[in-house]
Amino acid sequence: MSTPRSLDLPGADGIRLHGLEWSREGVPLVFVHGFGHDAHVWDDFAPAVAPHYRTLAVTLRGHGDSGRGPHGGHDPALLVRDLEQALDSLEIARLVLVGHSLGARVATQFGGRHPERLAGLVLVDFGPRLDARGVSRIRSEVAAQAATSAAGDLSFGSEAEYLRVLERNYPGVRGSLLARLARHWLRQRADGRFELKLDLRPADPAAAARSIASAEAELWDALGRLPCPVLVVRGAASDVLSAETADEMVERLQKGQLAVVPRAGHSVMLDNPEGFGAALSSFVLG
Repeated sequence: MSTPRSLDLPGADGIRLHGLEWSREGVPLVFVHGFGHDAHVWDDFAPAVAPHYRTLAVTLRGHGDSGRGPHGGHDPALLVRDLEQALDSLEIARLVLVGHSLGARVATQFGGRHPERLAGLVLVDFGPRLDARGVSRIRSEVAAQAATSAAGDLSFGSEAEYLRVLERNYPGVRGSLLARLARHWLRQRADGRFELKLDLRPADPAAAARSIASAEAELWDALGRLPCPVLVVRGAASDVLSAETADEMVERLQKGQLAVVPRAGHSVMLDNPEGFGAALSSFVLG
């Protein structure tokens, strides 16, 4: 597997973002991860496209080795501004975007703001309308991580302790893959405990309510204005993106297509890496 180069990128409001770069030639292809992950979630897929694209991944603020903003939460509008700043610093004018979950929302909103900049878009298990079952499950998993921590502060006595949490949350994912990701998602503190590289400070309730109320219409509008080819990837067992919503997305897109990955839930690329890799390669490599 290719070893990526680490990048230090500017975000909005002076924050610094962590990025990875696998290659520097060709049309840029940029990966954006989902909530709770970081750029390393794409380590198994970037090398396959790196010979054909300038391949990068960005870690969202509040995740991994990227900085945290002064306020809690993960406001999608602010994450879009971060992405804009990072891409401009890299002098990337036109690109292919691949986003999962929260990263797919950021990619969709970026496309709605800059449709002319997208040469292609891959949305992994995300749509304007989300299944309440999956949203509730994800919230419960985040809460369970805090409850599992003996210190009550999302810290763990060892990587193995955190790995057991991941194994419960991702029951179908290979243990070796989870162990590798656990090393990227934790940092060791001076007291010897391991803490998550994840900002879980709550967002402003009023801002969150406004975001939820306006998001669906805004996202549908953004999808309808995209002239580029768009691949919607859905895990066959997803409890976040319903089959009905995925079909509606493809109908509304000007150049949309759907790939349903078997033996996969919401975390498609972790549940079935081979199936996700095949769908991605078919779209971006032809």
